[in-house]
Amino acid sequence: MAAPDTSNKRRLFTLLMIMGTLFALLLCRLFYVQLVWGPELQEKALLQWTLDTRLSAERGRILDRDGQTLAQSGTAYVVEINPKQIGPNELIRVASELSDVLGMEYEYVLNRISDQSKQQIILKRQVERELIDKLISRKLGLGVTFGIDTKRYYPMGNLLSQTLGFTTVDGVGQEGVERTCNKYLAGEAGRLITETDRDNKPLAYGTQEYIEPVDGCTLVLTVDAIAQSFLEKALQEALAINRAKSAQGLIIDVKTGEILAISTKPDYDPNSPPRNDLALLQALVKNRVVCDAFEPGSTFKIFTLSAALDSGTVDLNSTFNCPGFKMVGSERIKCWKVSHGHQTLEEAVRNSCNPAFMTMALGMGKSVFYDYIYKFGFGSSTESGLIGESAGIVIHEKYIRDNNVARIGFGQSIAITPIQLAVGACAAINGGELLQPYIIKQVIGANGEIIKENHRRVIRRAVSEETSATVRALLESVVEKGSGRNAQIPGYRVGGKTGTAQKYVDGKPSSGSLIASFIGFAPADDPKYLCFILVDEPKVGVIFGSTVAAPFVKDVLHETLMHYGVRPAVEAKSVIVPDVIGKTARAAGRILADAGLVGDFSEGEGEAAVVAQVPIAGVSVVQGSGVLLYTEKTSADDVQLEDSTFTVPDLIGKTRLEAYDALTAAGLVLRIEPEEQSGIAVRQKPSAGEKLFFGQSVTVEFSKVRE
Repeated sequence: MAAPDTSNKRRLFTLLMIMGTLFALLLCRLFYVQLVWGPELQEKALLQWTLDTRLSAERGRILDRDGQTLAQSGTAYVVEINPKQIGPNELIRVASELSDVLGMEYEYVLNRISDQSKQQIILKRQVERELIDKLISRKLGLGVTFGIDTKRYYPMGNLLSQTLGFTTVDGVGQEGVERTCNKYLAGEAGRLITETDRDNKPLAYGTQEYIEPVDGCTLVLTVDAIAQSFLEKALQEALAINRAKSAQGLIIDVKTGEILAISTKPDYDPNSPPRNDLALLQALVKNRVVCDAFEPGSTFKIFTLSAALDSGTVDLNSTFNCPGFKMVGSERIKCWKVSHGHQTLEEAVRNSCNPAFMTMALGMGKSVFYDYIYKFGFGSSTESGLIGESAGIVIHEKYIRDNNVARIGFGQSIAITPIQLAVGACAAINGGELLQPYIIKQVIGANGEIIKENHRRVIRRAVSEETSATVRALLESVVEKGSGRNAQIPGYRVGGKTGTAQKYVDGKPSSGSLIASFIGFAPADDPKYLCFILVDEPKVGVIFGSTVAAPFVKDVLHETLMHYGVRPAVEAKSVIVPDVIGKTARAAGRILADAGLVGDFSEGEGEAAVVAQVPIAGVSVVQGSGVLLYTEKTSADDVQLEDSTFTVPDLIGKTRLEAYDALTAAGLVLRIEPEEQSGIAVRQKPSAGEKLFFGQSVTVEFSKVRE
């Protein structure tokens, strides 16, 4: 046989190369299809062979400390679309029916149900049952199916709204503890995978895979819904009566650090948050009690006092002289009053005397004072578990000079949050221990297992037990004899401190933008509950913490003590507040005097009609208490910047004009009964030397009655 020629060999080699190349390409394609493209093809095949239905987990409940439901998930429905099951001639009708019943844009619905690239589409979630019934009655065919879904409900409406927050439409926590505790509340969704035929109908004898959903945990808060209602009612009244920008407050257990109530007004309903107005939503959801830092003013004197006593800088025998100012270096820093004169420590605390507290701060020295500031927790977050908490502003010690130390002593040149103030005050009065505040009490799993539990935790000792006892007694004297008198509760011992601070506008103090606050606790000898209320930018004529905030703290503490069964320690003579709305302020004052009370109203408003009163008519108060009278003329034109008492001058022997001038200079109001009297003053009530608040009246009797 003849050997193949060279030409045939080349042809054979070329053929083999072509076949080898084709085989290599086939192998590469097979490799790509099997290993690279395979998972995607397998997923598409599964979509054709199976129906994968998401089974929503039930989001966990949020309860108050007594088991009252604050947030829960209820049954709702999801509307699902199977585009391949909707015929072309049915698209317009189905889109029209769906958009009409569900309140959705027609074009959007039409585009969704026309998308043939999808096997199944979720059109809308959290649909109420009545809407599902309407869709079923319209016979939309196999292309529209329904599944079980959940929706978040807040049974108590606005109550505790900033703390609870709310969820997205998909049930994911968006604000408040709904967001911070989402990992506990959300649970894990399940799945139901069913084999289907080519028309996406379940096979009669096909297999199913069921992955059970795991429900979310139950969240138990330290909050008491009843105490929360006490606080929110008081804040709403403070906001309305004082025509304020906002009102904030909280109640805290002095011995454990548990937050029993916390709120900011105005607020919102988490069932329907204003999602369409982002600026409004951001303003309303902000928990200002933990987010906003402010200059505390005189309430900070609690910590200056505690530090000075604990460091041995002062004691109960210490005395102070107030000429109305204190020179610190070359700077003259004023007191709120012309002069307090010579004072004991107790008198200085009752008078809220700025020079006395400057003396205490400077006497400790910068280093020692700053040590106590940090011991009380200022300059760092309390780690309460509430969203957006601020650390406040404490200027670093190395930048501080003596005049800054002096100002910090009476609550300026430092910014703190309301929760920092409350937690620090608890340390000052509970025996000296700074406690970790908390709002999450327990996290309970779906099977009842306790996954997480918080307890009382001491962060550090701020002051000694002896110092704390002394501070309690001095703060009780503020309520008993000083500027906190409007916080007195019949039968209970109450302690507290008022505060009035200027806000800053464009970097400068504004006399028209103030913050008035009061912090109170009871029982004073063995504190259990502390309440702090702050009123931001009140629009009333007399702006003191004692008049703007203290009466509301009193109401909250009184209701809280009764709610928890704390019985009065002593029997105190109490009277019922009469209704004086509609009377002139002067006439209202006489009615209140007859009832054993004192009417407080601003100078020049005697003939104006009373439009609001605090306390309201019908409540029981200690005899001799003040009743704040707000008239139609009340404005913010005559603002006072501090919170203390004024000494009644001696009026005996003075004429009407002389008595009027003396009382006006002292910040008090002359009342003559009957008004026809003349001659010289022969009696006065209260007597000379007694203490009254700004705008209160002194009744004077003269020697003659005009014919």
